Amino acid sequence: MKRETKVYPYDWMLWSILGQASKCADGTAKEYRELLELVPHFKDVLHAFVRQGEPGVLFLKLLAEYTERCLTARDRGKKVAMTSFCVATPLLYALDVVPLSLEAFTVIGTVVLKRGTAEYLDYCCEIGFTETSCSAQRGALGAYLAGLGSMPDFIVCDSPGICDTNANAFAFASAYMDIPFYQLNYPSTLTGERATRYHRQDFRNLLSFLEEQTGNRLDEAVLRRVVEETRHQDDLTSELLEFQRLVPTPLPGIFDLILYGGKFMMGGMPTFTRLLEAMLDRAKENARLNVAGTTSREEKLRGLFCYIDHYTSDVRFWEWLDDCNISHLGSMLFTFWQQDAVYAQCREEESYFLDSTSLDSMIDSLADQISRMPMVKQIRGPYDAPHMWRDDVFGMVRVFKPDFVVYIGTIGCRNTWGSVKLLMRDMERAGVPSLMLYADAFDDRIQSWEAIIDRLNEFIHVRRLGK
Repeated sequence: MKRETKVYPYDWMLWSILGQASKCADGTAKEYRELLELVPHFKDVLHAFVRQGEPGVLFLKLLAEYTERCLTARDRGKKVAMTSFCVATPLLYALDVVPLSLEAFTVIGTVVLKRGTAEYLDYCCEIGFTETSCSAQRGALGAYLAGLGSMPDFIVCDSPGICDTNANAFAFASAYMDIPFYQLNYPSTLTGERATRYHRQDFRNLLSFLEEQTGNRLDEAVLRRVVEETRHQDDLTSELLEFQRLVPTPLPGIFDLILYGGKFMMGGMPTFTRLLEAMLDRAKENARLNVAGTTSREEKLRGLFCYIDHYTSDVRFWEWLDDCNISHLGSMLFTFWQQDAVYAQCREEESYFLDSTSLDSMIDSLADQISRMPMVKQIRGPYDAPHMWRDDVFGMVRVFKPDFVVYIGTIGCRNTWGSVKLLMRDMERAGVPSLMLYADAFDDRIQSWEAIIDRLNEFIHVRRLGK
């Protein structure tokens, strides 16, 4: 890692940029336009959110609040848990633990920093971690391993069976930083009495670990407040998904990122609730006018992204979609499987409901929630087994009726690379045009943004989509 890269802490840089960005729309429209000329390196990504109105501005404020929480937690006497994105946050917030999501910090750095996160990615390899691991963790992990971030107190992550490179990144971090580590585990099936019992016992073991690390006992009243807030957020999300079904869809494409980004960082907190309410107001207004969520208010194509999105090069992925009048119908990260979600209809056994009746019911239902987080649900067994990846993608296709399906991953996504060609084949046999990109969602050096755009444009042209 270059000496210049080590001058400023990674988390402080992100907070300082996002803290200023979150205030940019507080003044007049003229002041905002003048400001854009003063921040040439950041104006594209800044405007991509601000032009969404209240939802975009609230998301910037959520990012600023979240990064500040992570940066200042230890100064405020709070414990910091380094986590993966698919560890649901309500239990951590109920115990007054600040969740530091590596994937969230990687995406933020990839999008916000002009130079991206390449040096942090590479630093993990310089100190001995494998270069074939997932870049979703390494982008931020390299900074923390280099001492360029506030040290976490302990680590909590998901299962190695879900994503081995994900889990290995956290195991490596625990050994390198010499901090306690708890890893949730999951059986290869999702439903049934034995799988449910296993999930709930494993989750209670996590609770015991957290109480031991924090010195705090779980307060039932605090947990109920967080659970009920989360349940309200689930209701708002389900309502948004109903609007997503409309043709044209009234949701702007970037709402996909805002929804799951907010959930991963601030799920269970009032800040995320206010954001969802603003998103829903925008969707209702567009639906009333019968217009699409794109800037032009037209919808020429509907695209479903069956794994993750692309995060490098500012937010040009979503800008490209908007320029082409393509509605983004969500990705795997868009699916949380709350009971009332539109894709859970007739598949209730795969969903969860947060029951706040008693302490035991809250703990058990949070265990059900975390066992159904994105990727945790879909990639725990064979891709075409019941309740897994193939079932969920076909379910999304039936509900949202996309014109095409695209796969984007990272070089380390071995769980999906082992079956994605089979999934694409199944999609094509069902009459759904499908494209597999060989890009890395977090590292432009694998395949440039320009090459990705060429592939996407060629795919649309050759398959005569929208004609």
